[in-house]
Amino acid sequence: MQVDIAIIGAGPSGLCLAQALSGCGLSIAVLERQPEAVLENPPFDGREIALTHLSAQRMRELGLWERILPDAISPLRDARVFNGTSLFAMNIDHSDGQKEELGYLISNAIIRKAAYDVVKTSPDITLLTGIEISGILTNKQSARISLSDGRTIEAGLLIAADSRYSETRRAMGISASTHDFGKTMMVCVMEHEVPHHQTAWEWFDYGQTLALLPMNGMSSSVVVTLRPSEIQQLLSMPDETFNRAIETRFKHRLGAMRVVSTRHAYPLVTVYAERFMGERFALAGDAAVGMHPVTAHGFNFGLRSAHTLACEIRTAHAHGADIASAALLARYEQKHRLATRPLFLATHAIAKLYGNDTPPARLLRQASLRLGNGIRPFKRAVAHMLTEATS
Repeated sequence: MQVDIAIIGAGPSGLCLAQALSGCGLSIAVLERQPEAVLENPPFDGREIALTHLSAQRMRELGLWERILPDAISPLRDARVFNGTSLFAMNIDHSDGQKEELGYLISNAIIRKAAYDVVKTSPDITLLTGIEISGILTNKQSARISLSDGRTIEAGLLIAADSRYSETRRAMGISASTHDFGKTMMVCVMEHEVPHHQTAWEWFDYGQTLALLPMNGMSSSVVVTLRPSEIQQLLSMPDETFNRAIETRFKHRLGAMRVVSTRHAYPLVTVYAERFMGERFALAGDAAVGMHPVTAHGFNFGLRSAHTLACEIRTAHAHGADIASAALLARYEQKHRLATRPLFLATHAIAKLYGNDTPPARLLRQASLRLGNGIRPFKRAVAHMLTEATS
């Protein structure tokens, strides 16, 4: 099989990249290990994705937004950041971002379903599922992908979008800066008595980090970050015991709480690739940048990488140029590094400071929140980062 572009990984970023490339006269193949039935009906995985206004616009342009029911889109109006046991919070108001809301919240499974449905309507995209890759080789002329069943795929450009643990990235000899925080996140949906007023919480408590992502109605996506052994205890609890445990961890600020979904756990590991490109090869999505969830920019950066790379490729193809030239891929790398590196480093600094429970760090944590809450330009800058307002 011969195509212009092969994308490894049919997650949301990979599918969105394929759709962003569709319609310009290029043939695209998306390779995925999972069976197509899983892509067609993705199971709930606990993750609720916080989307900026720019990401929402990108999803509209790709045709995803119209495939998502309005009731499945929860507005993120404001945000509050707590520290320790104090009731004081740094408040990021939607008006700081000059919008009616900071962003939106949509289930990862729903985004995956919308991306799959859009790609399936595009005749220039071939989706190959349930396959295993046995070898990858690129040279100046093409990229060659060997499959375990003996088939081969030849492409003008190979793109890896196969998660932050990308096997393709490693096979291409690209190293990545990986940081394991030694913590695990548990995510689930819970109903609660006290209304959230569409306000997200990030609570850097002592010994734990809690997050609340407001969904429509009286429910929220609850995120608890602890040591793996403590998370395992939460996962194994009966529902009623679990409910009481989470109420206690939230110090009963949300009243009675009740879990209404399955519980899921993910190790807290961040990744930043040393390079985003190689010979006829590029990294996109989490394979390039796997963010810490504290700033909720993981999929937002995935969409950004898809848009940036697709624009470079479409422009080159329109002018009859090589869609995998070193100059093109270097431009993509530079643009995406400039867009992601500052926030990636800032996020690490925040995570390290607010994960440090020593007495000096506790004082600095509280002082920084109070100082930040009193500086309006700083809050506007944070709000702009969270909204990525398009106008």
